[in-house]
Amino acid sequence: MPNNYLLLKPQYAVSYSRDQGKPNWVSWHLDLSDRGGIDRQDNFRADDALPTEWYHVTELSYVGSGFDRGHNCPSADRTSSVENNSATFFMTNMMPQAPQNNQQTWAGLENYTRSFLAGGNEVYVVCGSYGVGGTGSAGGLTTTLDQGRVTVPSRCWKVVVILPVGDNDAARVNAGTRIIAIDTPNINSINTDWGVYRTTVDAIEAATGLDLLSNLPVEVQAAVEAKIDAGPVS
Repeated sequence: MPNNYLLLKPQYAVSYSRDQGKPNWVSWHLDLSDRGGIDRQDNFRADDALPTEWYHVTELSYVGSGFDRGHNCPSADRTSSVENNSATFFMTNMMPQAPQNNQQTWAGLENYTRSFLAGGNEVYVVCGSYGVGGTGSAGGLTTTLDQGRVTVPSRCWKVVVILPVGDNDAARVNAGTRIIAIDTPNINSINTDWGVYRTTVDAIEAATGLDLLSNLPVEVQAAVEAKIDAGPVS
């Protein structure tokens, strides 16, 4: 399935789209053991785990485009070893993201998500992008990069599930579990406050065609996926 190609890495899972040159979604778990003192490796590169006959997006594919190589699974979520951090720089983990979205709005939610770990929590995250056409720092709507090989999405989304550290995680999610879902426009004039883009998991599923949090009991899914998070944002 070239446009729903599963890459299972020790650090995260990817549904990759060959024709769009970017992930449909990336999913990972985060706890204190994933965080350490390893520096950001910055070794953006093609992913040799893709079939050899496919076009491999490279570290140069975004150059001069006005869009960042936007991590799905962030570098700072994998600082326990050089290998783990380096894995976040595969281009199969990148989406073309407007710089202000990536560096401010998205980064704000990433930092907030990591803040839960010190309080005895673990986090599950799934994020991705959909649609066609974004506006980067160069101005004007852009639909593709790299001679049409990489699709610029119109929206970037994320779902964060926050749990106290424990076992049998799916069984511990209930109607009171905090779940943050955002759906942001991929534009450089985006509001830097990620909280204004909160939505429901149901709405993201309707927009993407995905079935998220599918390991939860049906009645729990119905309850948590219909709610918009109203908690603090920092």
